[in-house]
Amino acid sequence: MEIGERVERLPGIFDRRRLSPTQRRVARYVADHLREAPFLSSVELAARVGVSQPTVTRLAVALGYGGYAEFQKDLRRMVLGASPKAEGNKFQASVDDEVGNLRALRERLGDEASIGDLGRELAASTPLIVIGLRASAPLASYFGYFAEKIHPDVRLIVDGGSTGTDRLVQAHRAGGTWALCFVMPRYPREIVEMMRYARKLGVRIATVTDRDSRSISRESEVVLPAGVGSRLVFDSQTAAMALSTALLEALSDAVPARAQASLEDFEHRAATLEWFAE
Repeated sequence: MEIGERVERLPGIFDRRRLSPTQRRVARYVADHLREAPFLSSVELAARVGVSQPTVTRLAVALGYGGYAEFQKDLRRMVLGASPKAEGNKFQASVDDEVGNLRALRERLGDEASIGDLGRELAASTPLIVIGLRASAPLASYFGYFAEKIHPDVRLIVDGGSTGTDRLVQAHRAGGTWALCFVMPRYPREIVEMMRYARKLGVRIATVTDRDSRSISRESEVVLPAGVGSRLVFDSQTAAMALSTALLEALSDAVPARAQASLEDFEHRAATLEWFAE
């Protein structure tokens, strides 16, 4: 049987006696979450279902795959509507991966209430601390740039070591209660140490990262996963960027009058000082 044919029969695998009860739980989760499940690692899928990682691998093998990676690849083909025999060139394949990451993010953003709650928490933190080191610095800078348009006091930290720690302490002393951290691969050890120190200060942390790893989740109040594209030499962070704009929207929705006044003031200054070309 061709790989693609096996995937098309996925919803019916519960009837196969060779699947154990725990394997059936994983299969049912995958069948019920086809837009999201194919873009989860075996560890993440196991955590969602509440089983061990080896159970996920054994399910893939029981279905006739060589391992979870092959099973996942076939699931992605089905979700993205691609032909198993024609994936395009490596650049197109990298875009396909990002489409999948965005689909998974869309599913996660279905919990609008939780995003709204986080937006209110971040809006209430004055100052609001935004942290991103190394490869995550551009994401933090992007969020911080626009957050300044709707929040009265944003403290951006893109330096590690003692400089970053000093800025963190200053922001906390000024009244900051929340930090939004961007932690994308590769994960700098210094960001984990900074998050740990922030927790000791009493700062609560929401983290945008590509996966809910143990070292990150242990230091985070809230973890917001956004997958990265890893087909090419350097990672692509499209989903994390989309998540950032969603968080900016939630930040604006939390205090709409303040956000509107700030935006109108900015637009007035921009027009008066002719900041932008026609």
